[in-house]
Amino acid sequence: MEWKYVVIGGLLTAVLTLVFALVLLPLFFLGPVIGGLLAAYLGRGDTQEGAVEGAVSGIIGGLIIGVLFLLGFGAISAIIGVIFANAGVAAGTISAILGAFITLIAVIISGVLGAIGGVIGVSIRENQ
Repeated sequence: MEWKYVVIGGLLTAVLTLVFALVLLPLFFLGPVIGGLLAAYLGRGDTQEGAVEGAVSGIIGGLIIGVLFLLGFGAISAIIGVIFANAGVAAGTISAILGAFITLIAVIISGVLGAIGGVIGVSIRENQ
């Protein structure tokens, strides 16, 4: 596994997923597919290794997205805590649980879509 390409694919996954989610929400799934495609295309493995490289790049991208969501929910719960002192503890707990759930979902979805992109990337590389 070429870690340099996997990390580049993970970063690309995170950036493209966020951009596509902000521009046109139904296209968010293209981020992990393109990131996994790039990671596997630049790698030197076969189809199975390409799927693994794509999945790992998708997982890295999903973790980055999850951390960004956790930071965003942390800021929102801090604002709620300042405005409503009694609701601050509940808002912090709810935002932590929701952030962990969103992180888990983002990692699973990005991993699966990254693996699909990895298979496509190896297929494109082998057919050239």
